[in-house]
Amino acid sequence: MKLIARVFLSLTLLLSAGQGYANSGSSSQAAEAPHFSAEQIIQFAKKVEKTLAAKGARVAVLARMGRPASELPEGMHFTHVAFAVYSQITTADGRNVPGYAIYNLYQRDGKPDVSDLVQDFPVDFFAGVQVLEAGIIVPSPELQKRLLEVIASPTYQALHNPHYSLIANPYTLDKQNCTEHTLDVIHAAIYQTADINKIKANEKAYYVAQPVNVSPFKLLLGSTFSSEISISDHPGKPVTATFETIGSYLQKYDAGSEVITVLP
Repeated sequence: MKLIARVFLSLTLLLSAGQGYANSGSSSQAAEAPHFSAEQIIQFAKKVEKTLAAKGARVAVLARMGRPASELPEGMHFTHVAFAVYSQITTADGRNVPGYAIYNLYQRDGKPDVSDLVQDFPVDFFAGVQVLEAGIIVPSPELQKRLLEVIASPTYQALHNPHYSLIANPYTLDKQNCTEHTLDVIHAAIYQTADINKIKANEKAYYVAQPVNVSPFKLLLGSTFSSEISISDHPGKPVTATFETIGSYLQKYDAGSEVITVLP
């Protein structure tokens, strides 16, 4: 039993990449011991917002590091992605100020195999991260326009599948994680469709997912002991959507898109 516990702990360090309430740098991380001071988080969040504004981004894909890169499977760096949408934000004292609202998919507290769509703000988004580093994908102006239309429409909610898996297969409909939902919304915008079957067909045809480079034994143990990890939607070698593969995909097919890294 001690051997199994050690193997599962190893799997958890490799795969708990922080995509939801329980283990990501989101608003729910207030329950976790902070790795940075409130002032550091605020300053970093401001820098990210200024970077987005300097690029003229009306909407962008934003990523954070909920775990150090050394604890993640090969080929994975960022652990949670969401949309940053330029908005008029109402402050606690009733003022309307320009800023970025973050549109996330998060796991539920106490039920990590179920997710919800949740809106928060950059300070919430980076609270509790273990590394102050952000990834940004700024799509082309035309794709940004289409993304805003999708996010403001019922399609954004309709593309949400609440059956969560940390390593969801982006080519199937069984499970979903934050990165797959982001990818589905991007394809809804590119092809101007809400038809999930058409979206998946195009993802299979053009999008190259990231192989999950973890041994089958560890994946089997993870799926046995943790409800947030499932291999039921992987008919072959597990693959999943990542910030990096979405960035590569858009740079290939969306002329004018840009990938940026922000450091403190």
